Amino acid sequence: MPAGELRHTSPPQPDTEQEEACLWAKIKEEAMSEAEAEPSLASFLYSTVLSHSSLEGSLSFHLGNKLCCSTLLSTLLYDLFLDAFSTDADLRSATVADLRAARQRDPACVSFSHCLLNYKGFLACQAHRVAHKLWTQSRKPLALALQSRISDVFAVDIHPAAKIGKGGTGNAVGDRHPKIGDGVLIGAGAIILGNVEIGDGAKIGAGSLVLIDVPPRTTAVGNPARLVGGKEQPTKHEEVPGESMDHPSFLNGVIIAYDIIVIVIVIVSTY
Repeated sequence: MPAGELRHTSPPQPDTEQEEACLWAKIKEEAMSEAEAEPSLASFLYSTVLSHSSLEGSLSFHLGNKLCCSTLLSTLLYDLFLDAFSTDADLRSATVADLRAARQRDPACVSFSHCLLNYKGFLACQAHRVAHKLWTQSRKPLALALQSRISDVFAVDIHPAAKIGKGGTGNAVGDRHPKIGDGVLIGAGAIILGNVEIGDGAKIGAGSLVLIDVPPRTTAVGNPARLVGGKEQPTKHEEVPGESMDHPSFLNGVIIAYDIIVIVIVIVSTY
């Protein structure tokens, strides 16, 4: 067990703790099966998953190794992440929700452990939430340093002042960040800039540059993005694209989304 894991405790949260425990047991079962099937990965899976007693411990260890550099040591980052996840039930709940969303909605996600270990979008979201927590604690230099490392490693740049929930929402008064509704699907490589609102169940085509509000259950494509059907009478759809993961419908041409978990990522460059 890595040093430091036993130093952090938090008050019990029965429902959250039970759900997390069930998911963690499943992840360890998957990792054990993968280690037996592919012995060359056994050492990696043991150090990253099987040697840890909790999901937050495994995630903290993995993020620490991913984001470390010569000036930000992995041990420092491990303690930083572990303290944040262990003492904040909301962070753990969001992690569980993101894992379940990826596994249920992404056909390319073969297991929970696959998402935990390999999905850049998932890892970027978890690290960003910690950066945002640091920002709200007035630890802004460290939050910005973490933002820079997240951008370097995962190619996802979100200002630490931006708040994302279990799907990328933010509604603080006076900020300059995008507001993403429930059930939104954002295609790979899409960029959403400024204080714009993406309505519930909207769909953003891959590679689009969104500078305008997108009404609920409508589709925006292009650079700059336009509403399919026109801004006066945009085409409406009834499904929830963030759950159905239906990328090509209502889009002109073929759209390929390479990283499905990007539905919870927005890129902000106007801060």
